[in-house]
Amino acid sequence: MNRDREPARPGHVPGTRPTAPPSEQPTRPLQRRQAPGPQGPGHSAPTQQVPAPQRPAPPDGAGQRPPQRGWHAAPTEPIPAVVPEPGMDQAAEQAVEQTQVIRPVSPGKPSLLRASGSMAIATLISRITGFLWKVMLAWMVGTGVVNDSFTVANNLPNSVFEFLIGGILTSVIVPVLVRAAKSDDDGGEAYVQRLLSLSVVVLGVGTVLSVIGASWLVWAYASGEDKGNPELATAFAYFLLPQIFFYGVSALVSAILQSKEIFSPPAWAPVVNNLVVIATIGVYAMLPGEIVIDPVRMTDAHLMTLGIGVTLGVVAQALIQLPALRHTGIRFRWRWGWDSRLTEFGGLALWMIAYVGISQLGLMAMSRAGTSAGAWAMYNIVWMLLQLPYGVIGFSVMTAILPRMSGAAAADGDHKRVIDDLSLGNRLSAVTLLPVSAVMTALGTPITLALLGFGESATDVGKIGLALTLSAFGVLPYAVTMMQMRVFYAMKDARTPTLIMVLMTVFKVPLSLVAGNLETPLQVLCALSIINSVSFVLGWLIGEVWLRSRLGPLRSRRFMVTLGKTLLASAGGGLLAWLVALGVDAVMPGAAGPGTGWMQAVAGSAIGLVAIFGLMSLLRVSELQPAIGRLTGLLRRR
Repeated sequence: MNRDREPARPGHVPGTRPTAPPSEQPTRPLQRRQAPGPQGPGHSAPTQQVPAPQRPAPPDGAGQRPPQRGWHAAPTEPIPAVVPEPGMDQAAEQAVEQTQVIRPVSPGKPSLLRASGSMAIATLISRITGFLWKVMLAWMVGTGVVNDSFTVANNLPNSVFEFLIGGILTSVIVPVLVRAAKSDDDGGEAYVQRLLSLSVVVLGVGTVLSVIGASWLVWAYASGEDKGNPELATAFAYFLLPQIFFYGVSALVSAILQSKEIFSPPAWAPVVNNLVVIATIGVYAMLPGEIVIDPVRMTDAHLMTLGIGVTLGVVAQALIQLPALRHTGIRFRWRWGWDSRLTEFGGLALWMIAYVGISQLGLMAMSRAGTSAGAWAMYNIVWMLLQLPYGVIGFSVMTAILPRMSGAAAADGDHKRVIDDLSLGNRLSAVTLLPVSAVMTALGTPITLALLGFGESATDVGKIGLALTLSAFGVLPYAVTMMQMRVFYAMKDARTPTLIMVLMTVFKVPLSLVAGNLETPLQVLCALSIINSVSFVLGWLIGEVWLRSRLGPLRSRRFMVTLGKTLLASAGGGLLAWLVALGVDAVMPGAAGPGTGWMQAVAGSAIGLVAIFGLMSLLRVSELQPAIGRLTGLLRRR
């Protein structure tokens, strides 16, 4: 509604709508709420005058929402959120959850694009800084037993958190918070306090029990055979498992802020986490000597610095959001009792928990196989490299498409519109991610040489590069599978994504266990990377069949035409990128190192991508035309 300012009336409480007898009801413009436009908040186009609906006045002070200061965003409405993908680093998971839970409501596309762009920037910086500290750690300790043990221990807090309340928080809590804020007389404050009280107790008990059972948790994810070191992983776990509590607090505060239309602190908090960890690794680098692993000592300065510093990053991620929470007027106080709304979504929450649990089974199998061969840290680096194009490009595409599916299309049963949006999302993913996948395939070793050719990690560059080359084909299937799962969530179906994850896990677990018995770390690394990528191809095919049975034809012919043209152009550009890398190597023989890797990666990527998009333009890939038209217009203006 258009809320023009009126003179204060006797007894009127600022921030509430005054009422008058029926005979004095004013005529008010009826329009949709709009985000602040270029002329400032409250500006709107001329509207038709219609009588305002009569509503009883609330008691003085009741139903008011405290004024929101500082961080503010456009009006929002909830959409179904999604559990983060298995294997994603924790900071990236938080950014994904926080970006998708609330969508801006605006009648015009520019507001949506601006909001999506802001979230994409936060996600991009979070991914980059998260990857940077993983690379820095590899420089300091290599990709062997120390990094394997740390990686296993650092994955445990997020896994336990997801089991406790993470899956529920990311699926159903925020929409309920929004409804409570709108319907409750106190703006949902009592509900929030009850939720916080219950969650803090669950998180506290879960954290204490996890620390007590650290050795059993490590056993589930790490193998003591060959190159594994469960003792070191357990020592790290004692320092890292307290993250469970702070991950929970961070997620809860993020959900509350998003329900209050405050987005910046939740979106940027993971970046703060990563910066603290980067500083920690800097301190680690200045310590004399190396970490002692035989025997493992809890008082080792290296172990304590890494364990405590990384945990402080998660603490900072939670604390940085508290000032914004105070600005909303919400105050924490213990409030007990069960709210009936906590049971409304029980079935959906159970499916989300099942999704998390099943995905963790696959992660356990791969983790045990990787640690048994000393290849788990290397696998995680490959997986993070594969996730970067999805996080920067594919996720941004999905952020823009998902609200359209989750709004009127899915809610109104408009299957045609859902299919159109799915087809568009898949085609945009194909034209943006396949070229990057081709370049990664052609330049796997130069890319890893450029990033990891320093310090202790330099000896494993060739292994990681080969694994990246062999598994880069999985980037697009990964994005399409995630897009399909979002369609099911948009239709309020949490069961089907869980069943798809069951089939993917059934494929992944036995093959991972077989891969763990291969002879060399390189073989294990390549096998795990290929298994993971193929599992998403399988998920894509299963999701396609399920969606066809649910929605009917999916306009697959148009997608296949776009896919075929893009694949042809990507193959040609990828081959050219590979030839450029060979040319750089021929010009600089015997000078293999990070500098050569950077020259090969930059020159090969630039020339290869220009060739790919040029060929796509010649092949008239229609999804590329809007971008080309905009670029042409900019050049003409100049």
